[in-house]
Amino acid sequence: MHTRRTLTVLAGAASVALVAAACGGGSSGGNSAASSGADSRGPITYVQGKDNSNLLGPMAEKWNSTHPNEKVTVKEQSDQADQQHDDLVQHFQAKDPGYDVVSVDVVWTAEFAAKGWLTPLKDKFALPTDGFLAPTVKAATYNNTLYAAPTSSDGAMLYYRSDLVPTPPKTIDEMWSMCSIAKKNGIDCFAGQFAKYEGLTCNATEWMNAYGAKVVDSAGKPTVDSPEAAKGLQVLADHYKNGDIPKQAITYQEEQSRQSFEDGKLLFLRNWPYVYNLASTDASSKVKGKFKVAPLPGVSGPGTSTLGGHMAAISAFSKHKATALDFLKFLTSPEQQKTNMEKGSLAPVIESIYTDPALVSKYPYLPVLKESISNAVSRPVTPFYPAVTQAIQENSFAAIQGQKTPQQAVKDMQDAMKAASGG
Repeated sequence: MHTRRTLTVLAGAASVALVAAACGGGSSGGNSAASSGADSRGPITYVQGKDNSNLLGPMAEKWNSTHPNEKVTVKEQSDQADQQHDDLVQHFQAKDPGYDVVSVDVVWTAEFAAKGWLTPLKDKFALPTDGFLAPTVKAATYNNTLYAAPTSSDGAMLYYRSDLVPTPPKTIDEMWSMCSIAKKNGIDCFAGQFAKYEGLTCNATEWMNAYGAKVVDSAGKPTVDSPEAAKGLQVLADHYKNGDIPKQAITYQEEQSRQSFEDGKLLFLRNWPYVYNLASTDASSKVKGKFKVAPLPGVSGPGTSTLGGHMAAISAFSKHKATALDFLKFLTSPEQQKTNMEKGSLAPVIESIYTDPALVSKYPYLPVLKESISNAVSRPVTPFYPAVTQAIQENSFAAIQGQKTPQQAVKDMQDAMKAASGG
């Protein structure tokens, strides 16, 4: 992954590396722990994945300058999402009070909340979310309770060669019809991220959702074995077979697909916002000034992106929860959100930032990104996410290549998800 990408998909947005399954854990002690230390203040530790954008140092200095008796110490984890996940699990299982505030991927919230490891943000811990983008709040909610503060978001966009396609496709069929332009120019038509890793979960669920599928229902029960889900995979398989999606696309993660687009070899690319700046400024980019972005196309209008992003949550085992809550409010403040946007290309969670004229002139993709996030759908919200994402990856990877029929793939997905949840 590129270190300058929005939300560093390795550690987010698309949350890229397979999130390894947590072993055991249970919720013993979690619920009573969640309410202890409610009024206590003092030094805290903030745990987050590797800081590739140099945001954490200045952020900690800013907080510490106004909170001399409640200083924050930053602990950086690796840049691998699965390692971050497992590190958090180990410390939660040990009821470690040294991890006060933790950064969690949008898909870990349900798992950690179900085990009693996070402090519910209600009553004494209520966190105002007025003005936040609705999907970010929804992703931080489990069983109708807010468990984390959205700190950054992400949504995919369609990059297209504006020198070859003056008007972007509004529907999926319209996009496929434009593949003749790619053929005429001797380039590939469309690619996303189709290697067998977390990015494939993001891409495959987008295609299934586009045709009306629901991977899990509101209670987290698997509902992926449906004609709609099979249709989404069928379309990918058909266009992989006929060459509209190049054969090498099943090896693409974010960076390989970005490189192909920057090298002028792709007409359409599904990717995250971080690509915009790189394709515009990289010395080697052959598409500078020749591309624009649009919302992902859907069946009859804009499609639905997978929601990316990160949350900050208070550990149930923190001894200084009053300080931790104030720190969440600091992380989600408009001032800090703007800083993260400008210095680290992190997509803000506050809606008004997307219409700030100064920022829009500097980052022209912001209005499209806002539309993408506003229509985004989270990956399956379930306490059994590691097994669910593995089922999606393995079966959609096989379906795209024609090794399984889409109907068989969604049936096998559902069976694997049911087995994981004991259902």
